[in-house]
Amino acid sequence: MKNWKIAVALMGVLVCAAGWNKSETVYAAQESTIKQGIFAEGIELSGMTKAEAGQAITDYVDGLKEVAVTLVAADNKKVVTTAGALGITWANPELVQEAMDIGTQGNVIERYKIMKDLEHESLTFDIELGFDVAAINDILTNECVKYDRKAVNMALKLENGKFQVIEGQIGYKLDVEHSIDIVYDYLTGEWDGKAVGIALNVAEDQPKGTAEELMQVRDVLGSFTTSFTTSGTARTANVTNGCVLINGTTLYPGEEFSTYEAVAPFSQANGYYMAGSYLNGKVVDSIGGGICQVSTTLYNAVLLAELEVTERHNHSMIVTYVDPSADAAIAESSGKDFRFVNNTDSPIYIEGIIKDKQITINIYGKEVRPANRKVSYVSEILETIMPPADMIYQDAVQPIGYFLNGESAHIGYKSRLWKVVLEDGKEVSREQVNKSNYKMSPRSATVGVATDDPNAYNEMQAAIGTGSIDHVKNVIALLTGQATQPENSGEVINEEPAE
Repeated sequence: MKNWKIAVALMGVLVCAAGWNKSETVYAAQESTIKQGIFAEGIELSGMTKAEAGQAITDYVDGLKEVAVTLVAADNKKVVTTAGALGITWANPELVQEAMDIGTQGNVIERYKIMKDLEHESLTFDIELGFDVAAINDILTNECVKYDRKAVNMALKLENGKFQVIEGQIGYKLDVEHSIDIVYDYLTGEWDGKAVGIALNVAEDQPKGTAEELMQVRDVLGSFTTSFTTSGTARTANVTNGCVLINGTTLYPGEEFSTYEAVAPFSQANGYYMAGSYLNGKVVDSIGGGICQVSTTLYNAVLLAELEVTERHNHSMIVTYVDPSADAAIAESSGKDFRFVNNTDSPIYIEGIIKDKQITINIYGKEVRPANRKVSYVSEILETIMPPADMIYQDAVQPIGYFLNGESAHIGYKSRLWKVVLEDGKEVSREQVNKSNYKMSPRSATVGVATDDPNAYNEMQAAIGTGSIDHVKNVIALLTGQATQPENSGEVINEEPAE
């Protein structure tokens, strides 16, 4: 009897529960709001429609856009941005539907249990945030990388014949890729929505060199001198300026030196003036004209030091201060550079000296070559290409007697340079270093031919027809009573250009 009553009582409870849930099911089907006790982060969604809940969370995320995010870059420099600038978004909008489904899914017993649980303990959904990786990258690249600092290697300074060691400086470099991950992971996984500072991944760049290593630099490995005694003021200034810019360079083992990078840009602000230069087989004025004498002098010192030359170009036409194939041109317009690598096991030091209109380049290092071994370089001319007849241009506006010198004549050459090694005064090897081709260029001038005298005109035309500038000048002197001007023959020009 007792067991029956218990059974009846249980059935009553189930019937009541079923009856309640049946009415609740009808209610839920009619209801379009979220049940009581349901939250998203700190936002209560109870009683909200799907649209209202979505808008509430959207407003919350929009409110985070103005929260400051401070990125700590190199040297503890702080870049302040916002979550909005980093592309904050709401990453799990499906949250609203999940909240709407609470208490409406499952069988009667399951729904009843959920509703009772919500009366005692609320249910909170996490709002997941997303950020734009491209936006993070842009801020790191444009705002944070600028605080990077290159390491300054320990260096040497030569004063009064004595070397001094100059201390280096630690550098800093932002690891952009790793820092993107740091920012993204923190903001999407740990951020509490308040102003925050995030330390980026910054690596230290240690300077090269030690005092002990640098103090080994004592020996002259290679030295070369060229003269610019015939150069004018502007060209002299350019050679001097280029020499100053490479003087004092310390180069560690394996490092490459670019002459162009060391002496550029060719501008007045960088100490250069207009002077003669080669351009397409002609001599023209250009800013920095003469700088190639610096690179050429350096080239010969490098050869004597037996360092590794990685890039070298000859001039388009012959220069006069070194033998053929012993020159090294640099030029911004054509991308020419003179580069070499310190292939020794010790640092080297480049010294540039200007004295009595001569430039001397000394390369110091640690001498390990045998004392009985000597190296020299020999130029060999393979072919000489003489220029054709003079180029004489007529100016019908200018009167007879007008004469304007044009280009000087340049002989063309094909040549090569040999490296000759002697041991105890005897040649043990001869190796070709380079082959060079230099263009020839004829002498040119412009003369006036305007006259009312047909005889004078015919005599000028006959003189021009000879193809000899010297003969034309003699005829001009006879026709006008002028003294014959000095001849301007030969290939030599006094302004060495920087192509």
